[in-house]
Amino acid sequence: MNETKKRILAAAEELLSQKGAAATTISEIAKKAKVADSHAYQYFKGKEGLVFSIAEKRLKATLSNYKEQLAGIPDPKSKLSKFIWYGLHYNDTHQDYVRNLVFDYRSNLEFYNSPAYKLVQKHAEICGAILKEGVEKGHFRDDINLYLVREIIYGTIDAQSMSCVLTNEIEKTTDDWEEIISLIFRMLEPAPPSIRSKSKQQKIIEAAEQVFAEFGFDKAKISKIAMRAGVAEGSIYDYFKNKEGLLFSISKMRIDNLDKIMKDSFVIKEPAQKLKRLLKLHFSIFARNRNFLKIFVFDTLLNRNFYNSEAHVIYKNYQTRFLKIIDEGIKKGAFRPDLNARLFKDMFLGTCMHMALRWIIFPDKPFDKLHEIDTITDMFTSVALNRESIES
Repeated sequence: MNETKKRILAAAEELLSQKGAAATTISEIAKKAKVADSHAYQYFKGKEGLVFSIAEKRLKATLSNYKEQLAGIPDPKSKLSKFIWYGLHYNDTHQDYVRNLVFDYRSNLEFYNSPAYKLVQKHAEICGAILKEGVEKGHFRDDINLYLVREIIYGTIDAQSMSCVLTNEIEKTTDDWEEIISLIFRMLEPAPPSIRSKSKQQKIIEAAEQVFAEFGFDKAKISKIAMRAGVAEGSIYDYFKNKEGLLFSISKMRIDNLDKIMKDSFVIKEPAQKLKRLLKLHFSIFARNRNFLKIFVFDTLLNRNFYNSEAHVIYKNYQTRFLKIIDEGIKKGAFRPDLNARLFKDMFLGTCMHMALRWIIFPDKPFDKLHEIDTITDMFTSVALNRESIES
């Protein structure tokens, strides 16, 4: 890259961080770079092309640095630890990039069709490869959706960086690195049998639900249900009289669960159930209303003016619900005594934002939103639990 182009990119990145893309002109960028306006147009296709070129430059640098950072690290747990540390460290030391990433890249739908976004996907592939290696080598549990784990990792890095750069809640994101990887590794490690195990009957019902939905009741075979549940075909008849009895058991299980949730909605005393309820309610606001989801993510969270508005004060007050429930759970011994309530809250809200972005950007993809919400809710609730209290 020649010096003139470098100067233009550096000037643009600085001005974007200070004023935002909408308030920055090509003439201002050229003046700061000490070049003629025509030079900027010579290298870039308008202001948007220049803005995305800044992102492309940064992403190429991080991809190159990641290869160096991860080289020679043999085990996947150490690789993932370093991957997360470097993501936090890079954002700590490139705060202009964080502001531009939030307000000028992620908030622009055209960014997701740009060459820069292709580099974001390559970045995600590195994380995905580490997670997959961890499963294959037995370091990480094999019954978890690694795509959602990746959402948690990137959501956490983003939320931490926003708390540092935009709201000044923390001085450095890397100060929380050890707690972050502790929470993530707890999500990835095989759960104790008392938490992990499901009854054979429940496995059969859940497998039947999948098979009936996929093939229809008439075409669904008991052998297929048994295979998916991981049980012998004959053992199904130990619990259910026939295929129709199995079918009706699905409705019974779901209605029983729904009835319990409805009762808990009015009076919930147990901290873990309170937390799970709050997490699901937070998701439900967005899952039920795609229009609000789009407005809240693109026009609110990714808008620099939001963080100086009364609306942000209200949003911050809303976030204290998470903190109060976690503090209550710690006092009652239900949650880990070393659980960082602020970090937990940031990790969850960052994960929600990343999932919401995916739902909006790829509306035609067949995402099972309800299943994803249930999975994320269970993962975050589980990682908060005081397992010593559960097992005693």
